[in-house]
Amino acid sequence: DIVRGKDLFRGYDKNDREQKQKIQDNLKDIFGKIYDNLMEDLKKDKTKEEIEARYGNDEHFFKLREDWWDANRKEVWKAMTCEANGSYFRKTACAGIDPTDNKCRCVTDVPTNFDYVPQYLR
Repeated sequence: DIVRGKDLFRGYDKNDREQKQKIQDNLKDIFGKIYDNLMEDLKKDKTKEEIEARYGNDEHFFKLREDWWDANRKEVWKAMTCEANGSYFRKTACAGIDPTDNKCRCVTDVPTNFDYVPQYLR
């Protein structure tokens, strides 16, 4: 919470911080596997060196996470909202109009009002 000067991601107590560290460790493992699979797929491809230069020096794979999110955010949004009740999303994403006919979104574009809200607060 920027206003109060607290880092909500770190948590307020030791248990919360430990749980969030576990999440980060799991993300590191997941994106490490994605990186390893990518390197395996590119064994004979000339772009392997470019990929290694872009992602290889980051042990936490932050750049790979960012690129993955840029490539997949629209699909994640569709997956998150495909069965959602329309009452929340229709009112916020569609400016109060009712074009969704009880669907969860008025357009397939990811709403940008979520871009800077940390995921754990959504």
